[in-house]
Amino acid sequence: MTQVVRFAAPRRVEVIETTPQPLEPGQVRVRTIATGISAGTELTAYRGTNPYLTSTWDPQSKVFRDADQVAPPGYPLDGWGYSEVGEVVEVSPDPKRPAADDDVAVGDVVWGIWGHRSEGVLTQDALRGHRLPEGLDPVAGCFVRVGAIALNAVLAADLNPGSTVVILGQGVIGLLATRFATLAGARVIAVDGIERRREVAKEFGARDVLAPGPELPYQVRELTGSTGVDVAIELSGNYHALQSATRVVGPDGTVVASGFYQGEAQPLRLGDEFHHNRVQIVASQIGGVPPRLHARWDVPRLQRTVVDLLAQGTPDVRELISHRYPIADAAAAYELLDTDGAAALQVVLDA
Repeated sequence: MTQVVRFAAPRRVEVIETTPQPLEPGQVRVRTIATGISAGTELTAYRGTNPYLTSTWDPQSKVFRDADQVAPPGYPLDGWGYSEVGEVVEVSPDPKRPAADDDVAVGDVVWGIWGHRSEGVLTQDALRGHRLPEGLDPVAGCFVRVGAIALNAVLAADLNPGSTVVILGQGVIGLLATRFATLAGARVIAVDGIERRREVAKEFGARDVLAPGPELPYQVRELTGSTGVDVAIELSGNYHALQSATRVVGPDGTVVASGFYQGEAQPLRLGDEFHHNRVQIVASQIGGVPPRLHARWDVPRLQRTVVDLLAQGTPDVRELISHRYPIADAAAAYELLDTDGAAALQVVLDA
C-alpha cells in the first residue's frame, strides 16, 4: 500500500493508505526516500489560509475566481508537498515515444514533485533532467525546488559584485538566497528574528546580521554608510517584513517580493518611503524567471544550476535539516512547525 499524507481539516493531519497506482505506458514508479516540508506554502494549507481554499486559480485568464463563481477545492487535501527525492523502481516503456538519452531507469535516484507519499507515479518527461549526480546524498534532492525559488529571487534582484542586499527571512529559502547572493558577489545583510538562523546566515556568507524591528532602516544605513541598500529580497511572506523592505532600500531601490503572502496587506504604508524614494516592488515566483532573462533562463535551468551547486557542496544543505520524522508521524512534524517554528529549519519526512 502507498502511504499518503492528508490534510483532513485545518491543523489535522492523517496518513492514509491507498492502492498503488498501475503504470501506463511512459510512466515511472518512484519509491520515496525523503520529502521535505515547506514551512511556508504547506503551512498555509495546514492552517487553512491558502487562497486555493477560498478561490480557484483560472489558468486561462490568470486570475483567481471567487467561490461564488467556481467552487474551490476543499478538505481533505491529499499529498501536498513539492520537495521529494526517491529511487526509480519500475518503468513502463511507451512504444510510441522515442527513447531519450536522459530518460530515467530503474535504480536512478531522482528529485521531483509528487507530494508527501511513499511512492509516486510520474511520466518520463516529468523526470527529464531530474537524475541526481552520483555521490550526492539523496536528501539533497529535497532542496532542489526550494533552491530554485531562492535562486530565482537572487536573479530578480540583479546582484553584482559591489551590490548590497538585505535579505529578510532566514528560513531555508532565505538562507539559500543568502548563499547564492554571496556567490554573486553581493554584500548580504541578513535579517531574522531567530538568533540561530542569524548564526547560520553568517556561516552561509552574510556580512552582517540583524534582528527585525523599528530600528532596522537606521541600522542598515549606519552599516552601509549610505541612504539605503540597492535591493531587498523579502522571503518570509510577512507583510511587516515587506514594509521593512521598502524602508531599507535607498532611492530608486528595488524590493523583490518572493514570499507567499496571505490575507490583506494592512502593515504596508505606501505613502512613506515607497512613494518618496520611488521604490520598485517586483514579484518573484517559481512559475517563471525574471522577464529580462527569458531568452537564456527558464525554470529547468534554475533547477540544473541548483543541482550543480549542491553537488559542489555550495552549500552543504544537510546542515539545514533540523528534524526528521517517519512519514507515519507527519502530524507531529506539522505540529512542530505550527507551534514551535523557531526550533526548526528544514523538516524532512522519511518514507
